[in-house]
Amino acid sequence: MLPIDQILPTLTRTLEQASTALLQAPPGAGKTTRVPLALLSAPWREERRILMLEPRRLAARSAARYMARHLGEKPGQTVGYRTRLDTRVSNDTRIEVVTEGILTRLIQNDPMLEDYAAVIFDEFHERSLQADLGLALVRESQQALREDLRVLVMSATLDTAPIARMLGEVPVINSEGRAFPVAVLYRPAPRNARPVEQAASIVREALAEQSGSVLVFLPGAGEIRRLEQQLKGQLPSDVVLAPLYGNLKSAEQDLAIAPAAEGSRKVVLATAIAETSLTIEGVRVVIDAGLQRRAVFDPNSGMTRLVTGRVSRASAEQRRGRAGRLEPGVCYRLWSESEQFGLADHTPPEIQQADLAPLVLELAQWGARSPGQLAWIDPPPPAHWQQAAGLLNWLDMLDGEGAITGHGKAARELGLHPRLAHMVLRGRDIGFGRLAAELAALLEERDLLGPSAGADLHERVRLLRAQRPSGAVDAARLKAIRQAARRLCPESSNDASSVSEAEVGRLLALAYPDRVARRRSGNAPRYRLSNGRGAALRPEDPLARHDWLVAAELDGKAREATIYLAAPVDLADLEQDLAEHITEQEEASWDDRRGMVVARQARKLGDLVLSEQPLKTVDPQRLQQGLLDAVRRKGLDRLPWSESARQWCARVQTLARVCPGDWPDVSGPALLDSLEQWLAPFLAGIERWSQLQRLDLLMALQSLLDYPQQQQLEELAPRRLTIPTGQSVALDYTADNGPVLPAKLQALFGWSETPRIAGGRLPVVIHLLSPAQRPLAVTADLASFWVNAYPDVRKDMRGRYPKHPWPEDPLTAEPRQGTKKRPAH
Repeated sequence: MLPIDQILPTLTRTLEQASTALLQAPPGAGKTTRVPLALLSAPWREERRILMLEPRRLAARSAARYMARHLGEKPGQTVGYRTRLDTRVSNDTRIEVVTEGILTRLIQNDPMLEDYAAVIFDEFHERSLQADLGLALVRESQQALREDLRVLVMSATLDTAPIARMLGEVPVINSEGRAFPVAVLYRPAPRNARPVEQAASIVREALAEQSGSVLVFLPGAGEIRRLEQQLKGQLPSDVVLAPLYGNLKSAEQDLAIAPAAEGSRKVVLATAIAETSLTIEGVRVVIDAGLQRRAVFDPNSGMTRLVTGRVSRASAEQRRGRAGRLEPGVCYRLWSESEQFGLADHTPPEIQQADLAPLVLELAQWGARSPGQLAWIDPPPPAHWQQAAGLLNWLDMLDGEGAITGHGKAARELGLHPRLAHMVLRGRDIGFGRLAAELAALLEERDLLGPSAGADLHERVRLLRAQRPSGAVDAARLKAIRQAARRLCPESSNDASSVSEAEVGRLLALAYPDRVARRRSGNAPRYRLSNGRGAALRPEDPLARHDWLVAAELDGKAREATIYLAAPVDLADLEQDLAEHITEQEEASWDDRRGMVVARQARKLGDLVLSEQPLKTVDPQRLQQGLLDAVRRKGLDRLPWSESARQWCARVQTLARVCPGDWPDVSGPALLDSLEQWLAPFLAGIERWSQLQRLDLLMALQSLLDYPQQQQLEELAPRRLTIPTGQSVALDYTADNGPVLPAKLQALFGWSETPRIAGGRLPVVIHLLSPAQRPLAVTADLASFWVNAYPDVRKDMRGRYPKHPWPEDPLTAEPRQGTKKRPAH
């Protein structure tokens, strides 16, 4: 009996009375496999199916197989599953476990979901993009079309507050589970030790001191392979080493999940895939590296990068709970107890960090042209939405009003990312339907060959067409990708005809017009992309000999991304296929080598120059823009700054800090952003960088203030102050904690109050100097200095400087710049 069995009667009664419910049950309680089976006998089902959304393919297959085995059947009978590359469903199926975008496609094709009595969202705490989108669509369908449709949201650690805001006050059912106590041992890595080395050490310690199988959580497949390599040959003979990650062969995944053979135990090296969705029998020791790898999308570059970071506190607790399912367990955490307190409560929802192009296209098909037209737990970020809509508009999938086009509808039917769907459809139009289908199938999956095989996608196509040895490639995955390609292009033959590298690149450019790459000058294989970013190949990569590439997969680093998958492309093909996106324009840009602005007539794809011709005559405005670009590239410090100009900026910035909103921001970044406003009008007649040295920078900066403000500046932030000796002393606004007034201590006798600027709101910091002009004290409270600090200064200094006055009462003494007066004769 599993813990979830105790609350199943309550759950079935609740769903008889309410159409929506939330179920919280800890990992291992049995909710994934017990709940759908319990709902089969519900009277409201009326022979309709139960649909369960599972975020991971491995978990979907595993759950369906387990339920089918419980019924004494095979998957595809009463219980079936649908994943993108594998389907086991028949007319007899009553429980469908689905993943990825399958739920979305089902509800788009039939908004009433007439064949289904209930939709279950499993492991909802993972907050996958598809789960959030699916719940938003199902909820709208339920409210508008199907009041009888049951919706059940299940989670291991359900934070009910944000979900309740969306669903309203729906019943919440809790299963306490049957967790045994799990001792937590903190084992932070020594300084400079790598996580894999620390994990290897703790695995050996755990095997020596603990019983049962061991589950090790690592951020990715690379770390798993490295740890596996370190542990091979070092473990007892009765210990089986079993990796577990998404790109693994199905048979090896099944081996990792299955119970250890009698008389042996396992060490399972897993990614977050084992955190909640899967149950691994016999585990009573968890070793948690405390790291997770997440895909983070950058709407500015249109690229996704993998980020390795700390797990959340909720994830750490779920991992710990894996050790206490059958008996008391132990969890080794490879971080310190103090670091535990710094963990975030929850992992950010995927919708806040993902590429939203598929979501925006789905919502356009649904009829929603803005995110505000649906109810969300967390709404899509505006920048991500706008980037996605811009891409879809560029791909002709949305019109100017945001409505889906005929091309967009055809693309959505393919079930691919919009980029790949566009490539498949356009590829058919130009006679490369089969190749486009193969590329789409390859790019939808993890790379078959891995980074060690180089970046050339043409090699992956040759592998699909059996034109090169498959080596250690998973035969099941290879077969599934071939089947996916045939589904996208059913009329294609199975012949092994060759395709060229350029044909692969031509099709990739249709999917990734923003990632066309042109080699920079120099020997290293560094490229500029049409989206303005930089990218590089590994130096030994065979593609490095090509000047033009299309990058399909990069790591998304902001400074310079590494290209993982690409193909060479011919410029003539780009000119033909992307003609609508190529612009011709006159522009002026900075030439560092010649030290001047160079004007040209350029044909450009995004930020990438395809071809250019020099211009004999230059529009003064373009010349000006070229100079401004040079300033931005070289930095403000390369301009001819005078001390007066630096002090002016510091004075204005001081007032902007004291009186926010009344004065312009003249910090470095703000000045760079506003060059067109203050610097451009003073560049007339300047063509070369050397000519900038004659620029009156102070006058240019002063143009940021109108005349009344310039008068106020002199009043509120004066350049100089008169001290008691009658001298006028310059204030230093650029100094730390400025403005600073440097003055000889004796020159300030009689001055009881600290001078203030900005209408009395900011005290001047006084640097009191010795007769040798060395600092004696710093104060922003002169009255306090005379009373509290001056007596000690006087005691120390009067013997060192006997010719200078050191009166007992400095407030009544005569201020002096020089030595004592000589007595009169």
